[in-house]
Amino acid sequence: MAEIRVDNVQKSFGSFTAVKGSTFTIEDGEFFVMLGPSGCGKTTTLRMIAGLELPTSGQILLGGEDVTFNRAAARDIAFVFQMFALYPHMNVRNNIGFPLKCQGMARGEIRQRVEEAAKLLRIDHLLDRAVSGLAGGDRQRVALGRAIVRRPKAFLMDEPLGTLDTEFRDLMVRELRELHNRIDATTVYVTHDQLEAMAMADKIAVMNHGTIEQFGKPQDIYDRPASMFVADFIGSPPMNFLNFHGGLRSGDRAVRLNGAEIAVPEIHTDRAPGPFALGVRPEHIVFDDRSNLRGSVFGSAYLGTTQIIAVDTAHGQIKARLPSDRIVHPGETVGLAFRPERLSLFDTVSGQALPSALYQGAPHG
Repeated sequence: MAEIRVDNVQKSFGSFTAVKGSTFTIEDGEFFVMLGPSGCGKTTTLRMIAGLELPTSGQILLGGEDVTFNRAAARDIAFVFQMFALYPHMNVRNNIGFPLKCQGMARGEIRQRVEEAAKLLRIDHLLDRAVSGLAGGDRQRVALGRAIVRRPKAFLMDEPLGTLDTEFRDLMVRELRELHNRIDATTVYVTHDQLEAMAMADKIAVMNHGTIEQFGKPQDIYDRPASMFVADFIGSPPMNFLNFHGGLRSGDRAVRLNGAEIAVPEIHTDRAPGPFALGVRPEHIVFDDRSNLRGSVFGSAYLGTTQIIAVDTAHGQIKARLPSDRIVHPGETVGLAFRPERLSLFDTVSGQALPSALYQGAPHG
């Protein structure tokens, strides 16, 4: 396997720029996920790493080799598409072994590699079955087997679970991560599903409008979002935002919201009065009758051990994640208190996080 470096890569189609100066490094053996909504540039970036698209500018290195303008056939990678792209007239064995046959490998070696890959994917009992009769999860395993059998430097996957139903998708998320660990692969995975990304990734690049908004470990991205977009895109429910105005000074440890003073992580910047937002995750909210920040309970959604309670306030609706045994009634007035060490502050004009004791890092890696 190999390290992948993407340095200031841009891709334009006429006057439209799909990817804007992306820079990141995927470590050898890392499971790396590009996450974002449709049209954000994640698949275009993946296709440039694969050689299916050539960048307008920038550089791509695979295992230290400059492959920027090499076509896919000249790169030692394997690509797994969203649609399984299997050959319906071939059985499982021949589908998996087809890339090796194209390379002119001896029959004995092909058979050995196919059986090793099938055993790894737990489909060795299906080798002589027609692919047309397989369930979606098994078809995806066949597509993965066709990639694994080549033993490439890197595996690239473009939303490979997108066509599976929820049960199969949850199963395949676990199996893909287990497979990655067993073969110590360098894997680049594209998805719009934050749950897939958070469950599998060592590192995540969150993309929006062709730009990497944040790059880092899943927990860091969740706990310390670099922008309002990331804070809203990651999390279910997403982060709550409470808008406020006023000046900020380095060293401040509180902000004022309609007369209520809210403790926040120490601010590391001086800012003139302007529109800002306080960000708080639902699980970092508690009900406290002593709080001056109050609202009326709109309703609740029961989730087993927890519940999501929606509260209408002067700052808009705020959602709190509380234990399911906390009894509330629609219309009830409650006070809201936040865990100050877990709050984020944002400039609502730029959408970027403000330097504070919680968030100090740069969005890219």
